Amino acid sequence: MTAPHLRIATRGSALALAQTSLAADALRAALPGATVELVTITTQGDRDRATPLRVLGGQGVFVASVREAVLDGRADIAMHSLKDMPTAPVEGLTIGAMMERADPRDVLVGRNGARLADLPEGSRIGTSATRRLAVLRALRPDLVAVEIRGNVDTRLAKVAAGEVDGVVLAAAGLQRLGRSSEITQVFDAMAFLPSPGQGVIALECRADDAATLAALAHLDDAPSRAAVIAERAVLAALGTGCNLAVGAFARIEGDLLNLRAMLGGDTEGTEPLFGDAAAPVAEAESLGRGMGERLKEMYESRYGATS
Repeated sequence: MTAPHLRIATRGSALALAQTSLAADALRAALPGATVELVTITTQGDRDRATPLRVLGGQGVFVASVREAVLDGRADIAMHSLKDMPTAPVEGLTIGAMMERADPRDVLVGRNGARLADLPEGSRIGTSATRRLAVLRALRPDLVAVEIRGNVDTRLAKVAAGEVDGVVLAAAGLQRLGRSSEITQVFDAMAFLPSPGQGVIALECRADDAATLAALAHLDDAPSRAAVIAERAVLAALGTGCNLAVGAFARIEGDLLNLRAMLGGDTEGTEPLFGDAAAPVAEAESLGRGMGERLKEMYESRYGATS
């Protein structure tokens, strides 16, 4: 059998390329003789770094152009940070692999080594994520949130230059870039809930591409897939019209999948609402959907509509 040649579409950021290289190396290891080519794509989110993500269309702006390269035949596989992927499926595509999850937690990179508790009142914290803003507001309402865009290097440079007193980022991204030494605080995932799917590399291909699906099956990690199916089902249950902060984290303990999720806390006068539930691993999707529906009902009962 001829060894496959696989083309992976990816954004051109340092983090995206690092993650794609991890996937490429894993494919080469699983399929001796296989060759892997990286196809670099510039997305709308990369071209426009001034407009807030929520205006451009959310994290999905980083996904659409990479997907298009697979749909039109320029690539066989699209590499995504799963946390950036909308939950709605795209006709003709399927996620062939969810790779083993890296560290799902958020971290602080504080100026001069500062932890969150060390920051003086009024300190400026940079992030573009509504969810992170909501959690920070609950933990330290005295801090000033500064919306920043750009790659990891750009965000860390703003800390070094004193433009902000700290930034909140995903641990996995800094680890994959070899910049873990700059982390000043790691947040507990159950208290500072991550974005659904955070830390997982997702590899998407055409649904009718049997050869690529077979190749990607070698990289799929069942425990990671079960956890993030539950987390993303929370989002799906809330619907595309929900503009509130959403966090979710699931982990397998024995025969059960334990899920904790958060909704809201990103508008003045509201507090984030939390829910906890557990179910057999095989019921991951229904567990997440039930949680999303429950949180939506709780929010609407207390504050009104979620959109």
